[in-house]
Amino acid sequence: MAKDKKLVEAITSMDVDFAQWYTDVVKKAELIDYSSVKGCMVIKPAGYAIWENIQSELDRRFKETGVENVYMPMFIPESLLEKEKDHVEGFAPEVAWVTHGGLEPLQERLCVRPTSETLFCDFYSREIQSYRDLPKLYNQWCSVVRWEKTTRPFLRSREFLWQEGHTAHATAKEAEARTEQMLNLYADFCEEVLAMPVIRGQKTEKEKFAGAEATYTIEALMHDGKALQSGTSHNFGDGFAKAFEIQYSDKENKLSYVHQTSWGLSTRLIGGIIMVHGDDNGLVLPPRIAPVQVIIVPVQQQKEGVLDKALELKGMLSNYRVKVDDSDKSPGWKFSESEMRGIPIRVEIGPRDMEQNQAVLVRRDTHEKMTVSIDELDQEVGKLLAAIQKDMFERAKRHRDEHTSEAVTMEAFTKTVEEKPGFVKAMWCGNQECEDKIKELTGATSRCMPFNQEKLSDTCICCGKPAVKMVYWGRAY
Repeated sequence: MAKDKKLVEAITSMDVDFAQWYTDVVKKAELIDYSSVKGCMVIKPAGYAIWENIQSELDRRFKETGVENVYMPMFIPESLLEKEKDHVEGFAPEVAWVTHGGLEPLQERLCVRPTSETLFCDFYSREIQSYRDLPKLYNQWCSVVRWEKTTRPFLRSREFLWQEGHTAHATAKEAEARTEQMLNLYADFCEEVLAMPVIRGQKTEKEKFAGAEATYTIEALMHDGKALQSGTSHNFGDGFAKAFEIQYSDKENKLSYVHQTSWGLSTRLIGGIIMVHGDDNGLVLPPRIAPVQVIIVPVQQQKEGVLDKALELKGMLSNYRVKVDDSDKSPGWKFSESEMRGIPIRVEIGPRDMEQNQAVLVRRDTHEKMTVSIDELDQEVGKLLAAIQKDMFERAKRHRDEHTSEAVTMEAFTKTVEEKPGFVKAMWCGNQECEDKIKELTGATSRCMPFNQEKLSDTCICCGKPAVKMVYWGRAY
């Protein structure tokens, strides 16, 4: 087995070099490849299949809340982008521009969409006339381009895949309710499907989306103690509506501006899955998101009846996503490869197992082995997948809780950030000067003001003035 393990390239231990471990996993699990376009990645079948499962599950949840899918152009005229001042300033450093159509210079530059607020607003200004046209609950699945200086696969690339929801409502109350509804939908999805515990809260004024009245976020903690913003939901109020003249006639025939929301989640989540659950053997995928939930490995498959039996077992497990590894590689190689790819359950079947009407099940997350009767295989696999999903969430939650600290003095805060990577809960006065100073001194940024507030002390961690909010702080991706 040791010899076979060497056949699959070793990956750097996460305790030795976490960044290199991450790169090794995304490459050797064949999730991505680098492309000839600097800062852009090729998402390979194994990586794209995870995204397809994310997309499918989220799309179903969106539609259950009344959301419909649309598609907007990928180009935005410069004049349109500039209609909302804060918005264009927020995205200006990351925008890619098209200046020529064929050989001819364009009369007006076109931005390759970094996000689609302006396109939706332009569309809504024509689409919405009356209160009968509201609410508009639209979403699009697409790619966006942001010209990042430093890139990492999934976490930060110049082009990435995502969904962006854009809704319009008659009242501020409806818009706020939708903003919170979608954030909670994201949080439930991350916890129930990705087994990734998150903190739900509001971004500070400094960290909110450009042009928004309020931004809500879900923040997850990675294995190395860094935070990952995993999904955001924005309440735009009527700011964009005023910039784009999106008005409707109410029941009294008076003109009013709509109130809007926007919410998005991207392929960055795949990076989160890797960094929350992965280990030194590679990927560990939660069963509900795994493209292959069960891999059947025939042992001594050249012997008569073994491969046929493996295919028979696959038929018995038709309720799950199952694959038989019938390649000519050695069993040891197949075991290592299935571990690298993070497949939740491995089923081993060989001549001796067939004689005893049994199969061996191996959990990817704990490496625990168990022998089960083939007659009970379907039932046992179902129970085991449910147990793995639950245990992976509990393990990640325990890690997060063990790496969440409290600080009531700046000295303790700085020491904690340096010595114990993770979230640090501390009180804040609400002034950006203190937020900036904390980042300058420690490298930690405000992750969110959690909905579940706690009073750790009466004063701001930084300036000592009266505190207004408890904030989760941390270093982040």
